[in-house]
Amino acid sequence: MLSWEKKLAAIDPGQESFPMCFGCGQENPVGLKLKFEKKGNEARCEFVLTPHYEGWYGFVHGGIICTVLDEAMAYTFFPAIKGVTAKAEIRFRQPAPIGVPMIVIGRLVRQTRKLLTTAAEITLQDGTVIAESTAQCYVVQPRS
Repeated sequence: MLSWEKKLAAIDPGQESFPMCFGCGQENPVGLKLKFEKKGNEARCEFVLTPHYEGWYGFVHGGIICTVLDEAMAYTFFPAIKGVTAKAEIRFRQPAPIGVPMIVIGRLVRQTRKLLTTAAEITLQDGTVIAESTAQCYVVQPRS
């Protein structure tokens, strides 16, 4: 087992164990503070991004959109499975406006012993697609 695998295996799997996570940590003063609801292999979060995460005037920075998608895909298997993103592909459909409510939904698409395939989509509340993604994630510690 690699040293980072040992460290990850020792972590309590609850979200509260990651208070400084940029995506979901509730104590990170500059973090996104995303709160996901899980239902089976799906994770959902409603959020509004402030000008702190702006790229072009009035729009969310693309790296922040990538972070939201990655976080949603991770929550499709977390906390039951510990994994890390190995590869991700993002497709931006249109700019994400600052200050507008959005929804991200992640889904676990496929699972093998060592690899997870996930997908996620960010939409406006009316269903307009902002961005979508797929990812491959390495299983670091499978379900017990």
